[in-house]
Amino acid sequence: MMNTSRIIALLALILTSLTIHAAVKGDVNGDGEVNIGDLNSIITVILENRDDPAADVNGDGEVNIGDVNAEIALILGGGEPEPYDGPIVGGDISMLTKYETHQRWALRYGITTAHYYDMNGQVIDDVITWTKQQGWNAARVRLFVNPANASAEDRGQGVIQNLDTVKVLGARIKAAGMQFMLDFHYSDSWADPVKQYTPAEWADLDDEALVNKVYEYTRDCLRALKAAGATPDYIQTGNEISYGMLWGPVGTPTAQLKKCYMGDEANWGRFTDLLKAAGRACREECPNAKIILHTERVAKTSILVNFYNQMRNKQVDYDIIGLSYYPYYHGNLSTLAVALVNMRNSFQDKDVMIVETGYSYKYKVGDQDFSSIWPLTYAGQKQFTVDLMNELKNYPQVKGLMWWFPEANEYGLGGSYWNQLHVNDQWYNAGLWDHATGRATPALYELKNFVE
Repeated sequence: MMNTSRIIALLALILTSLTIHAAVKGDVNGDGEVNIGDLNSIITVILENRDDPAADVNGDGEVNIGDVNAEIALILGGGEPEPYDGPIVGGDISMLTKYETHQRWALRYGITTAHYYDMNGQVIDDVITWTKQQGWNAARVRLFVNPANASAEDRGQGVIQNLDTVKVLGARIKAAGMQFMLDFHYSDSWADPVKQYTPAEWADLDDEALVNKVYEYTRDCLRALKAAGATPDYIQTGNEISYGMLWGPVGTPTAQLKKCYMGDEANWGRFTDLLKAAGRACREECPNAKIILHTERVAKTSILVNFYNQMRNKQVDYDIIGLSYYPYYHGNLSTLAVALVNMRNSFQDKDVMIVETGYSYKYKVGDQDFSSIWPLTYAGQKQFTVDLMNELKNYPQVKGLMWWFPEANEYGLGGSYWNQLHVNDQWYNAGLWDHATGRATPALYELKNFVE
């Protein structure tokens, strides 16, 4: 018969083991570390068909291959991230995997120039790890609900990022030790101020059902990303949502769109209910991630201030004001300064990030011409970058700077006989690689100074 002291000692041992398991996510075997031994323990649980709650690493109530993937992510550093207050600098690299695929195809057919190169002409083996070496510490990726439903034109312009695409890119970003920013487009195609169309599969949902769908979709995407080792550090619940989102499907009559569009004051309640649902899923699934509300009205300060006032009045939960700023659409740096001063004065409890920017190295982009200030050359693009960063450093609450579509690089994929290998139907000339040479532009190397 076991004596009392023996029972107490045994209970203490059991409790110690449970404490270890509870203290370190992914420490399946309870040795206080997360390593290959824990991966072997999960596989053993799967093969022997026995229950061990500690092996349910991704928290879905089951022990299966998803937990193996989650454990690998933790070992590689892709698990639930520690809170990070910035600053961050990098770019939206959503098209990278398509460029890489096309470059491999080109090389297979003997087009040996199809690479990313540094500014000195050396081949870059992996763009993500290389940009990390150049001082970038973050990358952004967009996510569409079902891009297969987008028009052929939109798909040709870069609407390809489904959940599988984002899992791959996100896991690579995390494995490189970079911050991962996820950009939810709650749409099948581009979501921006003039088009925020409801995904085709959600078209028949009423407002209440749509709120539930946004919550469930956001939750399920985040769970899948966590299981793939791609836990986001920053989450945009919508893209350039100055005038709302989920207006109605493509082809909705204008009268119906008015029921969703934020130009009508009555629609703020519907809109903020959607944002609250998205935010709730983010807090539940990625409690350490920062939520970004992304607008682009830096040239319309009254609209900008009203937007975030509405968020405050309706008690929408978020952390960061995200802004787009392109001089050729929004104006010079003094215009940006007015917007930042208003954000600083009106929303002192919020950080700010420029989540999209860019400037051309060759051809004019957009409506406004600033080539007399920043020539359309490598030097002009670099000077814009320097001037922008110098302006941003006047505002301590600005914690991030992200270049849009820096990875555009058609070198080796062009030529009239090789059109099927183009990644984009129309080239974007405000990236950070030159389509004509495949080489990184000097501006790319300057971005690190935002953090340093």
